[in-house]
Amino acid sequence: MNHSEHTDFTDVKGNRLIVRYTPNERTNHWITAICFILLALSGLAMFHPAMAFLYFVLGGGQWTRILHPFIGCVMFISFLILALRFWHHNYLDQADIQWMKQYRDVLNNREERLPAIGKYNAGQKLLFFVMVICMLLLLLSGIVIWRRYFSFYFPMDLIRLSALVHAVTAFLLIVGIIVHVYAALWVKGSIGAMTRGTVTYGWARKHHPNWFREIIGK
Repeated sequence: MNHSEHTDFTDVKGNRLIVRYTPNERTNHWITAICFILLALSGLAMFHPAMAFLYFVLGGGQWTRILHPFIGCVMFISFLILALRFWHHNYLDQADIQWMKQYRDVLNNREERLPAIGKYNAGQKLLFFVMVICMLLLLLSGIVIWRRYFSFYFPMDLIRLSALVHAVTAFLLIVGIIVHVYAALWVKGSIGAMTRGTVTYGWARKHHPNWFREIIGK
């Protein structure tokens, strides 16, 4: 995408806009997000009787057990495409290490003291790799405990271990997504970037100055 494709937009207030996420990237993100919500709720339903009321999300207990692993496969494939799209934006560099050292400034929202960052900050990059690891573990453990198709190929001890890994990893992923959503709410404009696809010059310059300079060609 060239310079003009990134920046030739204005909002109703006349603010110049930059494309942060293309329609394909946003669709990819929301497919992954919807699958995650369905899997989290249905997984909680199967995890403990106290949350059995969540079976209604996928149409009851039997349908939940049938659909949960298939939706998991859809989420993994969608996330894999998402990860490949954004992998090159998530390498940690020296600025990210300094950003993490200044965690007090991060927590107190003193962005002017932080080093200039690219498209994502160190927290977003770390969360990205946590999600990659979680998705891989969920896929592998899920295959082992998928009774209808695969579990009979594995010894019972491995199935039990995989069930534990699946539950713990799912919990970590849920916590990670909660952090992700909270951070998006905390930095005003982040959610709009993933719904509309664009951000203002001011937002990009303030929150991701190196990415801003890269996009506008300075």
